[in-house]
Amino acid sequence: MDKKAKTQSKNELTGRKPSWLKITAFSGKGYERVRKRLKEYGLSTVCQGANCPNRGECFNRGTATFLIMGSVCTRNCRFCDIKGGTPVKLDSTEPNRLAKMAAELDLKHVVVTSVTRDDLPDGGAGHFASTIEELRRHLPEATIEILTPDFKGDTRSADKIISAGPDVFNHNVETVPRLYSSVRPGARYDRSLDLLKYVAENSDIATKSGIMVGLGESLEEIGQVVADLAAIGVRMLTIGQYLQPSKEHLPVVRFVHPDEFEDMRILAEEAGILRVVSGPLVRSSYRAEMI
Repeated sequence: MDKKAKTQSKNELTGRKPSWLKITAFSGKGYERVRKRLKEYGLSTVCQGANCPNRGECFNRGTATFLIMGSVCTRNCRFCDIKGGTPVKLDSTEPNRLAKMAAELDLKHVVVTSVTRDDLPDGGAGHFASTIEELRRHLPEATIEILTPDFKGDTRSADKIISAGPDVFNHNVETVPRLYSSVRPGARYDRSLDLLKYVAENSDIATKSGIMVGLGESLEEIGQVVADLAAIGVRMLTIGQYLQPSKEHLPVVRFVHPDEFEDMRILAEEAGILRVVSGPLVRSSYRAEMI
């Protein structure tokens, strides 16, 4: 066993994160400015809600991934730190407030995601559309990326998104099909693929997806996922390491070495995905403006 493999095995046994998972401190003038503005505008971010390891870096760059429709999800995915339960009523003023803050930060690329809202007839697609419209009004030159739930596969919800015209439609498949029942109860791999395929076939909107590794998947299974995504027209893909948010969440099976992330990047590009960002701390909206 080589030194790299020995170090990785030891880290897995002790639960200690390896050196390549060093996280930027959650502090700094930029960090405090963004955090303060979010509080003033009454807005949430997935950076905070999902305890993202990159939020120190992103906030200090003056960027954030906005989380709309509340901070409570109707599903209980076992990898995600956003709490499940009964969501709040939609706030019709949220799209305007979000757009105003994005304009104040002078964002060139705005990323908006949401909790899953299975309690709403359209899954919240109309609220996404209103947010896109407000962003176009306040920041006409900015590009807009949305990261959506699966809307239970309802194409009428997808049509609302398409009509609003974001620049990028992102929906994460998250993991390989074999692990869906334990990682994403309530979701279906084929339904996620069908949503991405529908948007790709019925619009000029760039489609994007993301997967996390370290949950026990094999390289062959990852290869099949990237082949499936390429076959339905997904243009962009992010691949990152799963990190356990708490003891109540799924444990990390393996910390994947950066060299393996490079191998997965090559694998995805060879499958036909045009732009791939792969690395231990990569998340679906991390440095999205550069993808």
